[in-house]
Amino acid sequence: MAVKIRLKRMGAKKSPFYRVVVADSRAPRDGKFIEEIGYYNPITQPAEVKIDAEKAKKWLSTGAQPTDTVKALLKKSGIIEA
Repeated sequence: MAVKIRLKRMGAKKSPFYRVVVADSRAPRDGKFIEEIGYYNPITQPAEVKIDAEKAKKWLSTGAQPTDTVKALLKKSGIIEA
């Protein structure tokens, strides 16, 4: 089972809000997920990012692959290094 750390879109039309989730790569974008590890709100100024570092490191160590966007958010949060 290939596991990915990716964004799940929430919020109303034209007002996105994202949850950072760990999900099977075959699951749909807003579908079933394994665990929620944080959130990202691009609407606020500056954009609000909150990710549980312990959970993220645990999933990364077990082989979960972050998407490009999530990787950038993890770098911004200081959870992984560039």
